Amino acid sequence: MNGAVESPAAVKAETHGDAAASKAKILLVDDEPKSLFALQELLSTLGENLMIAQSGEEALRLALKNDFAVILLDVRMPGMDGFETAKMIRGRERSRATPIIFLTAAADEMTSMFRGYEVGAVDYLMKPVVPEILKSKVAVFVELHRKSERLRESEEKLRRLAAHLISVREEERAHIAREIHDELGQVLTGLKMEVTWLAKRLHEQPLLEKTDSMCKLIDSTVQTVRKIATGLRPEMLDDMGLVAAIGWQAKEFQKRTGIRCRAKLPSEGTKLDIDVSTTAFRIFQEILTNVARHSRATRVDIELEVGGDQVRLDVADNGVGIAETELNGKKSLGLLGMHERALLFGGEVSISGAPGHGTRVSVVIPTRNRT
Repeated sequence: MNGAVESPAAVKAETHGDAAASKAKILLVDDEPKSLFALQELLSTLGENLMIAQSGEEALRLALKNDFAVILLDVRMPGMDGFETAKMIRGRERSRATPIIFLTAAADEMTSMFRGYEVGAVDYLMKPVVPEILKSKVAVFVELHRKSERLRESEEKLRRLAAHLISVREEERAHIAREIHDELGQVLTGLKMEVTWLAKRLHEQPLLEKTDSMCKLIDSTVQTVRKIATGLRPEMLDDMGLVAAIGWQAKEFQKRTGIRCRAKLPSEGTKLDIDVSTTAFRIFQEILTNVARHSRATRVDIELEVGGDQVRLDVADNGVGIAETELNGKKSLGLLGMHERALLFGGEVSISGAPGHGTRVSVVIPTRNRT
């Protein structure tokens, strides 16, 4: 055969549009047309989407384009046999976890069975198969496939919800920061002008001292307002970009904690999407927070690379390190938050370290093909 052939049940399923999409795909692979027909007749009562291939090559092509609930694979086929086909299927990312049931009529079933399990078979049935056994096994894998699909859909919905909540929170932070900076800042500036005007018209020393004290208090309040607004949403991130914001945050961290920061930053170049910049910056802030709280470090090395297709951030400290239990601990909400932020953009966060040897956090976020 020159191409993959779908069973009548599969063709019928395709004509029903959305109804077909809900049916699990099952791949039947056998070089004997009679065996394929028998399998189709036997499994047609399950009401699923049955697809057939008469060679290992056809099976591989179908496995590249479809997600199968289970593959029934004949062992003895000319050219690429079942073992080689299974090995190739298992070697591809899309079909790596697809269950494979081997079917064989070979006499040396024990040796053949061991070889089948070695290449990733989940079960091994002898021909002629017992109809009830085959149907029940296939039905189990179909149900597992459906549950996995529902789980993936739920995870995707939760991830989209998380992305929406993060976006809303950032917008709200930016809005509050602007309100605080503009409205409260203007009021405080006006108040200082009024106090200064009043001070110029007073001559009694106690009153002058009081107005001077009021001006200093207003100045201190202005600085506090700026600090709060910057903490909510740094203007530098929006105005000057990620590189400048990372450099600024590193200096502020060093000033606040006394931990020396050595930053290797690229020159301003590639214009990044604001969401990518925000994600990288927030992850960087969380990393520094963890350094300050847990590392007992005296130095932090920061390296940022901004390329055409990804942003890479490496932060290493010389602190007490991190244990494996802390990496996967249920209370590590900060670490989980970093992973989730990166994952929303198809990125990843990897953390390495050992007790007494410091910790390194590497962040990679694609700037294209966002998920």
